[in-house]
Amino acid sequence: MAEESHVLTIVIPALNEEAAIAHTIQRCLDARERVIEASRVGEVELIVVSDGSTDRTEEIACGFPDVTVLAFDRNRGYGAAIQCGFAHGRGDLVGFLDADGTCDPLFFADLCRAIDEEDADIAIGSRMGPGSHMPWVRAIGNTVLAWVLGALSRRSVRDTASGMRVLRRSCLPDLYPLPDGLHFTPAMSARVLMEDKLRLVERPMPYAERIGRSKLNVVRDGLRFLKEILFAATAFRPARPALAVAGVVALAAVATGAGPTLDWWTRGALDERAIYRVLLASLLATVAAIFVCAAVATERIAAAAHGRPPASTGVSGLVSRPFTRRGRRIGSALLLSAALLLVAPGLFELATTGTMTMHWVRAALAALLVAVAAMHAATTFQLNMMELIEARQNAGPAARPPERTHPAGRRAAAEID
Repeated sequence: MAEESHVLTIVIPALNEEAAIAHTIQRCLDARERVIEASRVGEVELIVVSDGSTDRTEEIACGFPDVTVLAFDRNRGYGAAIQCGFAHGRGDLVGFLDADGTCDPLFFADLCRAIDEEDADIAIGSRMGPGSHMPWVRAIGNTVLAWVLGALSRRSVRDTASGMRVLRRSCLPDLYPLPDGLHFTPAMSARVLMEDKLRLVERPMPYAERIGRSKLNVVRDGLRFLKEILFAATAFRPARPALAVAGVVALAAVATGAGPTLDWWTRGALDERAIYRVLLASLLATVAAIFVCAAVATERIAAAAHGRPPASTGVSGLVSRPFTRRGRRIGSALLLSAALLLVAPGLFELATTGTMTMHWVRAALAALLVAVAAMHAATTFQLNMMELIEARQNAGPAARPPERTHPAGRRAAAEID
């Protein structure tokens, strides 16, 4: 049985690209035959979206009879233009490329083939391969963003913001909502890698110098791209950034408390001025514990919200073990017991002699343990409530027994009578 061919909708978002739009459209029209020959695409549809252009972009695009032209009265944003084109297209595959002449439309054949050959949902043309003419400043920024996204998602990506992609239309509901601005592409990449529902593949593509002036501000838009990546991390895998913060703060706590700890271990005493370092180390340890508890609770909430099981492996799975059903029952009790053992000699001395000579560091450590125990108990309460909500959501309607049951023969006879 012959495989059904695809219809590919190519969207070209354009804002004041009168110098490049005709060249880009003609290259797309010329590439149609090659895309059809080299992939399972049977038809190519081309849509240009003028994003509030004030030059001749719209007029030039309308001069091509095989092109659908959509126009915004005002600038709504790069992402809004692409999503508008997707909504008006009819292809089961939807793709887009920038209007500035940097991307080669012939490469759509490779991306469409990658979708089918690797059973992928999204294929990205990576600008980070050999032969790319990306400006070095943007290349460095893209490398940094790719590293951040890879570290948070634990999946590899080289180009977070590529402006040439092909997607299965069926995956759009899993991607939306996406932003309207230039950060549309990094937001899409971050969402795919963080949520881990869709399969993404990359193919290195040729990338030329743009025609005309770039609308991208390296610093402003770079920070916006980073913000989108961090937002996706907190929305879909909140434990990872929370644990990263917890790890940094915990290291600071260890570094701060190392000196006093060494003095206590070697001399059995502390200089009174060490109280400031001990209190700071205790504060940092408390903050680290807060972020660990937040990571556990928000990971459970995110898992329920996105319909996936909570993390059970890696660092996220490791820190969640004290919050298993058994850990919840004994965790706070063990911490409170340890705090009591630290101050028990001083309390006994106070009760029997009316005075206390216990060193203040014992009270400081006991206070830290009590604070952590309280956080553990509060997180336990939150997890218990989450389990109750999940159980009620997963439970079907209770089966109510019928008031009367009639055997088929008796019921039929009664109806005949």
